[in-house]
Amino acid sequence: MFFKTLFRKAQFHPVAWGVIIGTFLSRTGFFMTLPFLGIYLGKEKGIDPATVGAILAMSLLVGTVSSFAGGALSDRLGRYPVMIAAMGAWSFVLVGFAFASETWIFFVLSALNGLFRNVFEPTARALLADVTPEDRRTDAFNARYFAINVGGAIGPLIGLKLGAGGSSSLHPFMVSAAIFALYAILLVVLMLLFKLEAKEKSAVISINKMARIVFTDKVFLYFLLGNIFVAGAYSHLDTTLSQYIGHDRVEAYSFLFVINTLAVLIFQYPLAKLMKRFSSLTALKIGCLFFGLGLFGFGIFDNLFMLACSMVVFTIGEILCFVIGDVLIGEIAPGHMRGAYYGASGFAFIGQSVCAWVGGILLGQLGFDQGPIIFGILMLLTFIAFPFYQRGQHIWEHKQTQNSGSEKTAQATG
Repeated sequence: MFFKTLFRKAQFHPVAWGVIIGTFLSRTGFFMTLPFLGIYLGKEKGIDPATVGAILAMSLLVGTVSSFAGGALSDRLGRYPVMIAAMGAWSFVLVGFAFASETWIFFVLSALNGLFRNVFEPTARALLADVTPEDRRTDAFNARYFAINVGGAIGPLIGLKLGAGGSSSLHPFMVSAAIFALYAILLVVLMLLFKLEAKEKSAVISINKMARIVFTDKVFLYFLLGNIFVAGAYSHLDTTLSQYIGHDRVEAYSFLFVINTLAVLIFQYPLAKLMKRFSSLTALKIGCLFFGLGLFGFGIFDNLFMLACSMVVFTIGEILCFVIGDVLIGEIAPGHMRGAYYGASGFAFIGQSVCAWVGGILLGQLGFDQGPIIFGILMLLTFIAFPFYQRGQHIWEHKQTQNSGSEKTAQATG
């Protein structure tokens, strides 16, 4: 129903469909293997838990640091060369995981995994914004997010069938590598067929100057600060909530995870249609509210049905904040610097590691029987994003009013 409606109402550029289909392929390949990497390193390679944690953290650290540079590089060199190089190299990283045996090599591969992922992702989002008219970007980014969730739903199932995390992990790693290589080939074909239509204007701005421009853009800066707390709220799904409910109700947590996936697939398109009536920053504020209320519901309810309702509320916040956030960046970023803006947005995910740590501390200090207090605190931390979004919206609307006034003056004097 979702894609049928999109095909009928939103005639996306072929390159946009290439990015969306490629997103489905790459996320399927990603979820076939990398979520099982910790199990693989511990059970099959005999690496101790602390070292496994450090290996996995290396990917997040390098990815966060490199995301801006990757996006900015695509503004200078072009989207296609950066995406093709990153995806091709990423496929070799997966082959490396299949054959590596030394611990230090896994550290290197994890760092490269974070590097290539966070070079590729902002560039792909920038390309999608480049080739999609502003009035259709919400639909395009919704389709991309839909593809991510479908890939995230079927990828682990395929990975388990192929033996991910066990002694036969060679097969899923190699299949994932082949999928990534296929996506790189698809990008080459798109570049040859549509290079004139999707070609970016030549950018001569240095990366240092890009950084100064991006991080002095007050609207973007307030958006980024708000997103730190929103990304932190999302991190509790895999960390704090999994510990809080999963420590004695594993089946309940698994059920809630399924509800999260289904809610994305069911509510994404209706929400996208509804939010077109509001500005992007208004939608983000509403998403922040739903994120916080969903978190609080996890702490106050024991009944599985009410927990499922809380998960639906939480997922509505997820859809609004992540999809509309991508749309907003496309609105505020200059066309020749979209890659830098999308790359810089990756710094918000520092909030994921910090808030996951905070959630663990609260569980450890207060205990598993203090759900209302723990998740009440997490809700309030999420709501810190609201004033940042509010301030960003005020500046953005004022800037748009000024631009509109300038255009009218120019027309009158012309």
